[in-house]
Amino acid sequence: MKSLIEILVKALVDQPDQVEIKEISSPDSVTYEIKVANDDMGKVIGKGGKIANALRIVAKAAAMKEKIRVYVEIVE
Repeated sequence: MKSLIEILVKALVDQPDQVEIKEISSPDSVTYEIKVANDDMGKVIGKGGKIANALRIVAKAAAMKEKIRVYVEIVE
């Protein structure tokens, strides 16, 4: 799951080497915190948050096979 999110985010940004994804697990869910360069923040969030929502939808769809709850957060 982490690798899927990483591939998607690195394809969006201009500085893929600065992409950091932190995985925080709890018994019933997994949270992925995405950190990118300040210049790339808008590219990951998108206009009106559309790209960020699309990332969340893809992650949740992939997590349905594993029957876990997934959260994707973009941090500064």
